[in-house]
Amino acid sequence: MTKVFFIHGANNRLQAAAAWLFKACGQKQPVLVYAPDAALADQFDRMLWSQPAIGFLPHCRADSPLAAETPILIADKLETTDMPSSSDQRLLNLSNEVPPSFSRFEQLVEIVSSDDAVRLPARDRFKFYRDRGYEIQSHDLNKEPL
Repeated sequence: MTKVFFIHGANNRLQAAAAWLFKACGQKQPVLVYAPDAALADQFDRMLWSQPAIGFLPHCRADSPLAAETPILIADKLETTDMPSSSDQRLLNLSNEVPPSFSRFEQLVEIVSSDDAVRLPARDRFKFYRDRGYEIQSHDLNKEPL
């Protein structure tokens, strides 16, 4: 069953997501980033070219010819069958909805900022996962940074 991780208390959701990805990349585990909004996906893609300032996060779009060789993939949909099977390990959700087909992933990570537009839908997702019996772990960035 998918393990769900809520990382909350972020000042900026995308910066916190980039920091989490930097840590995940160091653990050599592939991550699929779900960003169904095209503008958000573009913004996050550009951010990963410069964040963190002292490193590089190898990433590409899920439909890129380099997807099979790249540990971080950015996808606007999850239902496609041509993604590498390794991308089913970790899903980072940057949408404000429950991702479709999330249960095929070993881990689902939700980054939650203090912005009500992000925080309030995250509460609904938390309740959704909890009510369906998913194991949920929470991490407060105000108490312990990534």
